[in-house]
Amino acid sequence: MTQGDPLDKEHSIKGKKQKIKWVNTISITAIHLLALYSIITVTPLVRWQTFLWGVFLGVAGGFGVTGGVHRLWTHRSYKAKWPLRVILAVCFSVSGQNTIFAWVRDHRVHHKFSETDADPHNAQRGFFFAHVGWLMLTKHPDVLRYGKMINMRDVMEDPVVNFHQKYFTLLKIIFCFAIPIAVPPLLWDEKWQYSALGMGVVRYVLGLNFAWLVNSAAHIWGNKPYDRRISPTENLSVAVLALGEGWHNYHHVFPWDYKAAELGRYTFNLTTGLIDLFSLLGWAYDLRAPTVEMVRRTVEERGDGSHPQWRSRTDEISEKAEDGESQNW
Repeated sequence: MTQGDPLDKEHSIKGKKQKIKWVNTISITAIHLLALYSIITVTPLVRWQTFLWGVFLGVAGGFGVTGGVHRLWTHRSYKAKWPLRVILAVCFSVSGQNTIFAWVRDHRVHHKFSETDADPHNAQRGFFFAHVGWLMLTKHPDVLRYGKMINMRDVMEDPVVNFHQKYFTLLKIIFCFAIPIAVPPLLWDEKWQYSALGMGVVRYVLGLNFAWLVNSAAHIWGNKPYDRRISPTENLSVAVLALGEGWHNYHHVFPWDYKAAELGRYTFNLTTGLIDLFSLLGWAYDLRAPTVEMVRRTVEERGDGSHPQWRSRTDEISEKAEDGESQNW
């Protein structure tokens, strides 16, 4: 990145105002208020089967995001046979987010131009913008400009993605709302209004926010054992809520690692466990990961000293300097 480049992190959006998307702003605000009301009034009244159904849907939808659009279609960190790709597309529909194409394009732009005006959810603009505010505004001109340069051919060559793109709205209605709401009343006589608010609102809103935390909290709070120079951090809370996506400092250094983390295969990383399970079935294969030596060198050269096993060279130099001062004293 050269001096004066429009992607310089000091670049201002002055003169390039983004307009408020009122439909998004009003709908996002309204559904969050309804979710808050439902959590207080309805959640304590639902049957335990409905609660477990909500947890299942949360994991399924989360896996569609973490294992599907993120690790498979965006980063190509592993390969998947068509049955698994279909499962991932269905799970992604359960999450109720955007199309696979739009999600992958935005995330590839995010990685390529992280924390610049070309980053759709630039965390340098604050927690609220990175979390949800970016969805309430038209895209920054740099996002549109540089987004057009992202190669998406590999994604659109997948027939599963093409099918999902063609029937996106119908699939979202069926798998994010219709089935989740209908199952509790039909199978264990839950009240329809409780199911509609619990599964159609609370479960949906919580799933969105858990995913958004990766863009916001995991770019602001936490340590940086792999690269102290970048914004993404290691955030345990986000890792728990987002099925293993909170180990974000590591992920931005090694985005092609199918684990999206280093500290143990299943340490607060359910997505990795599910991918490994499908690997045993032969549906996931060519799982990519760096060598231990590669990770160690990276920690020593660029880490902030917080890695539990290896120390950064900066820390070693500082410690030697302190020892020298003590001896001179």
